[in-house]
Amino acid sequence: AVVSTQSGHYGRGFSGSLMNYRDDDNPFCHVALAVEGCGWTNPDYFPLMVANTLIGNWNRAQGGGRNIPSKFARKIHEMGAGQSFMAFNTCYKDTGLWGIYGVVDPANDGIRPFIMAIQSEFRRLYRSVSPGEIQRAKNLLKTYLLAQCDGTTAVCEDIGRQMLTYGRRIPLAEIDSRIEAVDQQSLKKVMAEYVYDVDPALVALGATEGTPDYGLLRSLMSGPFE
Repeated sequence: AVVSTQSGHYGRGFSGSLMNYRDDDNPFCHVALAVEGCGWTNPDYFPLMVANTLIGNWNRAQGGGRNIPSKFARKIHEMGAGQSFMAFNTCYKDTGLWGIYGVVDPANDGIRPFIMAIQSEFRRLYRSVSPGEIQRAKNLLKTYLLAQCDGTTAVCEDIGRQMLTYGRRIPLAEIDSRIEAVDQQSLKKVMAEYVYDVDPALVALGATEGTPDYGLLRSLMSGPFE
């Protein structure tokens, strides 16, 4: 959101909210649950990217079934209602959005358990992530970033993006060291600051009957994971 300050200037502002766009002609419910993230140049960018990679993405139509490394993906597969999900970390100059987008089958009241599972995963990332999981996520993130620079066109786009956001081209060795510096302590720090017990924003579109109210949504941003 863009808010007006006392000086009359406009600046950034994030407000927890729930937007429900019901359309029963849509066979699925599309949900996006997010919290305020950080900007491109913030030191917390890479820890949040590692947390994003820990969650990962999944689609029921893909191979592998339940034999996948992501604990959250295995949980959603076993629940049955979730059709797909994708973690995202969208950054701007001085703010961002960090969260999960998912598609849910609303049959058998599947929307609420799906959203509650997302919040349980948020709490798990704050409380209980093993060093092995973090190392796997760091390796996946480095592989993904390197794959983005496959070819001269992609390299040119990467150079332009980094010049616009950082004012310089960051060497791969520096990116590698920043990712490797993420550990349990730094991950817990960013989860505590950006995710745990903060006001979330939820957008639901489609067959949204069964979407939890904001009071329940806010209360589940803290407490134990399940």
